[in-house]
Amino acid sequence: MAKYEHVTVRLVDEDGNAFAIIGRVSKALRRGGVSESIIEAFRNEATAGDYDHLLQVVTEWVNVK
Repeated sequence: MAKYEHVTVRLVDEDGNAFAIIGRVSKALRRGGVSESIIEAFRNEATAGDYDHLLQVVTEWVNVK
């Protein structure tokens, strides 16, 4: 279950670049009313490992399509 279930991000058929994914998730969190400090925490967690770690963090934070 995602931390922010009300936020959905599409990954299929989108740019798979790590920075593009982080940007898309950050924007979606912002639209979902999440504070900038929480979004910064997401970015810090997402960039703390490799690409697979990034994808895992994204699925823990938001709903992914």
